[in-house]
Amino acid sequence: MSKWVYSFGADKCDGDATMRNLLGGKGANLAEMSSIGLPVPPGFTITTEVCTYYYDHEKYYPDALKSQVEEALKAVEAETGRLFGDKENPLLVSVRSGARASMPGMMDTVLNLGLNDITVVALAEKTGDARFAWDCYRRFIQMYGEVVMGVHPRTETEAHPFQEQLARLKTELDVLEDEDLSATDLKELVRRYKRVIKQRCKSAFPQDVYAQLWGAISAVFKSWKNERAILYRQRYGIPVEWGTAVNVQAMVFGNLGETSGTGVAFTRDPATGEKVFYGE
Repeated sequence: MSKWVYSFGADKCDGDATMRNLLGGKGANLAEMSSIGLPVPPGFTITTEVCTYYYDHEKYYPDALKSQVEEALKAVEAETGRLFGDKENPLLVSVRSGARASMPGMMDTVLNLGLNDITVVALAEKTGDARFAWDCYRRFIQMYGEVVMGVHPRTETEAHPFQEQLARLKTELDVLEDEDLSATDLKELVRRYKRVIKQRCKSAFPQDVYAQLWGAISAVFKSWKNERAILYRQRYGIPVEWGTAVNVQAMVFGNLGETSGTGVAFTRDPATGEKVFYGE
C-alpha cells in the first residue's frame, strides 16, 4: 500500500528535511524540527503525490487516503490529549498548503477547524474564556465560508458579505473596535455569518468536523491551480507537476489573553546570517 500521510510530533515522526519533494518545504521542516526535539505542535502531512493523483483522477483521492488520515489524526489526539469533535475537550487543527518551493500567500489556509455549535461551548468552558471561543468560531466560519464554500462579493462594488455583517453589528451596538464585542455579541455574529452562508451557498455551514476537514483539504489542493498560484508559478518557473502537500496541525492560539502572541523566530539574523536568535 502506498504511504500518502506522514506524521510529525514528539511521539512520532515519519519524515525529515531531505523529503522536501514529497512533503513540501513546510512538511519536511516540521518533521525535521520535531525529530530534533523542538516543541512543534503535532500533526501530519498529506504528500505532494496526493495532489498529483487528485488532478490526474478528476479530483478523486486514493482509496487508502481516508484511513491513513484518520490514523494520523488519532496520533495527534493521543499526543495532545484532545479529541477531534469532542464535546468536552475538542481538538482544533489548522490546514495549510506546503509546496516544495515557497509560494507565500498564494494558496489557501483554514484555521480553528473543528469548531461547531457544540465544540465552541466546550472550548469556552475549557479555557474559561467565552469571548475567545466565540471569536475563534466566527473567524473560522468566515475563513471556511470564503476558502471552502466560496462566499465572496458578487461584484467589484459589493461589500464583502462577512465584513458587512460585522460592520452592521458594530454600528448597531455603537462600538468602534472588534475587541469591544462581547461573547454575546460574537455569538450573534456567528448566527449572522451562518445565515450568510445559507443564503449564498444554499447549504448550511457544516457541523460535522470530518466534513469540515475534507472540505478544507480539498480547498488547499484546489488552490494549487487558482489564478494567484498559476501566475506565481509562471513568474518563478515552478512546474505545475510538483503539486502541493497539505499540512494538518494541532492549533495553537495567539489571541488567548495577554500571555499569548504570534510572531516569527530565526536561529540566525536574517539580514546578516550571524548565529544569533532573532524574532519579531
